[in-house]
Amino acid sequence: MSKKFVRHDLDLAALPPLTEEQKAELAALAARPESEIDHSDIPSLTEQFWKNAVRGRFYKPTKTSTTVRIDTDVLAWLKSQGKGYQSRINAILRREMLASLKR
Repeated sequence: MSKKFVRHDLDLAALPPLTEEQKAELAALAARPESEIDHSDIPSLTEQFWKNAVRGRFYKPTKTSTTVRIDTDVLAWLKSQGKGYQSRINAILRREMLASLKR
């Protein structure tokens, strides 16, 4: 049994217009006072939560395939450290990128 995948691309700069029904629903929600909104399913964020918070914990950047020319000895050094040399190259470049952004 073969699986079929359907892919849809959405241009966020050119979203389809809202229907009258959608506009009415949004207007009704916007008109509700804050006191009528049930927040009971959302826990309060305590100071302890923020002390343990980690930025970007679930962030996974997309990958792009590219061709890079690297000195032979540098590549040999990266590969000599075991499996995952491409991930190490990415980690080194990311570390340098972040350091540059802090300056």
